[in-house]
Amino acid sequence: MAVERIVQEFDEELDKQLDNSLRPKDFDNYIGQERLKKNLLLAITAAKKRNEPIDHVLLFGPAGLGKTTMATVIGNEMGRGVRITSGPAIERAGDLASILTNLEDNDILFIDEIHRLHRSVEEVLYSAMEDFKLDIMLGKGPSAKSMRLDLPKFTIIGATTRTGSLAAPLRDRFGLQHRLEFYSDEEIAKIIRRAAKILKIKIDNDASLFLAKRARLTPRIANRLLKRVRDYADVHGKGKVDLPTAEKAMAMLEIDELGLDPADRRVLVTIIENHNGGPVGVGTLAAVTGDERSTIEDFFEPYLLQIGLLERTPRGRKATSKAYKHLKKPMPKQNGDQTELI
Repeated sequence: MAVERIVQEFDEELDKQLDNSLRPKDFDNYIGQERLKKNLLLAITAAKKRNEPIDHVLLFGPAGLGKTTMATVIGNEMGRGVRITSGPAIERAGDLASILTNLEDNDILFIDEIHRLHRSVEEVLYSAMEDFKLDIMLGKGPSAKSMRLDLPKFTIIGATTRTGSLAAPLRDRFGLQHRLEFYSDEEIAKIIRRAAKILKIKIDNDASLFLAKRARLTPRIANRLLKRVRDYADVHGKGKVDLPTAEKAMAMLEIDELGLDPADRRVLVTIIENHNGGPVGVGTLAAVTGDERSTIEDFFEPYLLQIGLLERTPRGRKATSKAYKHLKKPMPKQNGDQTELI
């Protein structure tokens, strides 16, 4: 069974409660993703000048980098509301038809986890995105009739962590396709200070940078860490988050200087100790650690790959020399056909 972690997003309602008050409303307050903001601002300005909806937007990248936030910012910059749904929530073509027919001109529909749309729903979406037409079937069997309805000119913003799982015809209908990149430590520190101001938390610069280095380059995790450190400061300190308080809170949460928690270290230790550093298949790794395969691929791997602790090969996952050094494990030495530890 997967372990609930502060660095993962298992509770959607908790995410909403945590993030809504902290999400920026416009590009001026959105920290980071400068290249993406520049390109989107150009597209938005041109669309507003022509009084047209912005082209369909596909946002992809690891979880927690701000895809939903970026969608709401786009809506605010366009001066339109954003209808939010998700791929798994749209079970039938009729569900999608109900949503689309209730949109107005220039409205924005945000579909999270768009790669999980059912294929029959995708097929309805093709003509809706391209021609703003909705093809529906009335009745069943020989008496069934096809009807085409006109739709308002709207924009779909799709978000996914798995672009490879999107069908090519759907992916090609997005005129704007952008990847959200991991943030720098300095950008995360700014996000922490901004969130602290909104939450009325007193935090010094040293503490914000300390937390930023443990936030896995991800704003959502940074906000969660800030709240946990605030709890620690309220209970064991004087309410202010300074460097000693942040250090003690991270030690209690067992989050190390690279932002790894016990679950991350368990994955790496499993590869090193059980499989001599790898390669090991992700299915085998999931069975040994007790996590779902999708959990390893979506939540563990992106950051471990980003910071160079994990290597993905055709034969499986391998721990890098940096992982051995970080975990203070002896490196294996190849000696002919024998492998010995040094």
